[in-house]
Amino acid sequence: MNTLTFTSTTVSGTVLEREFAVSGIPGVLWSPATDSGSRRAPLVLMGHGGGNHKKHPAMSGRAQRLVEGCGFHVAVIDAPAHGGRPLTEHDEQERELMTAAMASGEPVGPIVVRYNAWLAEQAVPEWQATLDALQELPEIGTDGPVGYWGINMGTAIGVPFVAAEPRIRAAVFGQHWPHLLTDHAKQITVPVEFDMQWDDEHISREHALALFEAFASTEKSLHANSGRHKELPRFEADSAVRFFARHLGVS
Repeated sequence: MNTLTFTSTTVSGTVLEREFAVSGIPGVLWSPATDSGSRRAPLVLMGHGGGNHKKHPAMSGRAQRLVEGCGFHVAVIDAPAHGGRPLTEHDEQERELMTAAMASGEPVGPIVVRYNAWLAEQAVPEWQATLDALQELPEIGTDGPVGYWGINMGTAIGVPFVAAEPRIRAAVFGQHWPHLLTDHAKQITVPVEFDMQWDDEHISREHALALFEAFASTEKSLHANSGRHKELPRFEADSAVRFFARHLGVS
């Protein structure tokens, strides 16, 4: 049994933030402060980007939109080798290779794809254990709708996770290479919203479109914006919130 233990609790305005651990995996759960525990609400799981952590501003900002705008619960866990989790020798070697490739102007994609796939092998069962534990909470429950939102490394981990997890009803992905993800994407049939940057200096248009095309979902939408890799418009976060409100239901 995967037991969730809360380690800290804070309230900011109408948002309740509770840090937790499941089998040693650190995470954070954001909920409506006014009625958390008194009524059930949908849950959105979010995967953070490479080099970031569970409470990165992008995560807390998206969580606030979902909690305040929809009344949802939102959870993030630190990916392997991120946040407060230890680095292995393999992690250090892969990061050194990425740094060297970027410094020399060599393509970093092949290294990122390989490393993220290695992280996903560890992270997928961790996410499943976390979801098991979160659904034991009375304010979430085992029969409530669940979504997943992850860009960049969050997509590298999220695509195999959603492919393996029938409890996920809708997902937002984007900004990753199709290599090693295509077969998983072909198993995903839930509604998908997909973000890409038209002028991405790392991920070509062809690669981004190939991953989008691979999803077997009958309802999927492509959001292509001008700009480079790190210039994804903030309004895409608002679009994702509307997407989850539509598919998970605002309670």
